[in-house]
Amino acid sequence: MGYEPSIAVPGAIASLLLAAKRNGGLIYVGGVGTGFKRTQAIALRRQLDAIRTPKPVVSTKGKNLVWVEPKLVAEIDYRGWTDDLSLRHASFKGLRDFEDAGEIFSINSLPLDR
Repeated sequence: MGYEPSIAVPGAIASLLLAAKRNGGLIYVGGVGTGFKRTQAIALRRQLDAIRTPKPVVSTKGKNLVWVEPKLVAEIDYRGWTDDLSLRHASFKGLRDFEDAGEIFSINSLPLDR
């Protein structure tokens, strides 16, 4: 869905902006800024820059955000959900193979509406 560029490491990402499936579409579920090694953060930025888009896929607020087409699947570890359907204590584990895209987490069963 997008990323925030790093100001500490040129050419890297500071955090990923995440989306999840909900009711046939995508919704913003927060960001993840931990779990990347320096080399991963640089490689991710290159991959994401190749699929940039001028407008957000889902709406969220922030400055200096870069939007991308939802073509990559990230594996994220997290501790739970906040009341507004954002991931709590998210940590990046890696990118999944596109063949695993059918297993993307859907939050249709969560009771809160956004």
